[in-house]
Amino acid sequence: MTRYMSEGKCSFCNATFSKAAMTRHLKSCKQRKAASETPAEKRNLQKTKSFHLVVEGRDLPEYWMHLCAPANATLEDLDDFLRDIWLECCGHLSAFTIEGTIYSISPMREYEERGMKIRLGDILGPGMKFYHEYDFGTTTDLTLRVVSELEGEAKSKSMQLLARNDPPPIACESCGKIATLVCTECIWSGGGWLCDECAREHECGEEMFLPVVNSPRVGMCGYAG
Repeated sequence: MTRYMSEGKCSFCNATFSKAAMTRHLKSCKQRKAASETPAEKRNLQKTKSFHLVVEGRDLPEYWMHLCAPANATLEDLDDFLRDIWLECCGHLSAFTIEGTIYSISPMREYEERGMKIRLGDILGPGMKFYHEYDFGTTTDLTLRVVSELEGEAKSKSMQLLARNDPPPIACESCGKIATLVCTECIWSGGGWLCDECAREHECGEEMFLPVVNSPRVGMCGYAG
């Protein structure tokens, strides 16, 4: 799959920016500020800390998200969010690696792994980089970075999507049109991206195809978006 300059849309104003420019935009987005200045805020509700995170495919950085994660949310909450948006296909295991410590959905104590019920505010800070793995067979690796620490209105532990990449324009390897399907066998050699029409002639057969979706897990296991 050919790399290109990835762009995405702000969830508040729908403007398009590159991944790096989106970080700057979100600091000054008028619609985002307006959304945060609610009547509830004017009633001086208790404030709580949250984190601005950037998540991207470790080997596929053209797939990325900006999100706001409350400090009182847990790693398990963040894991659930990543599964819902990008990853979940067959209930595979997953784990975070933070400063050398593994936080697993199913921790193995003999390897000194820890569980995911720890709060983000207890382990994260601005500038930190950490990692997430989903499925230890056909693994999808993510890199997460803490852009900044924010103070906002006390809400639930829900994650908020701030921005997300636009679907990469992947070309059909046979005719150059936009690919809609990917062969789960040929993807391992960098190929297998096909449009519906050209897929009919592909030698591996239709049972090997998965839909092209906007996720770093595209083409893996049974992931269909």
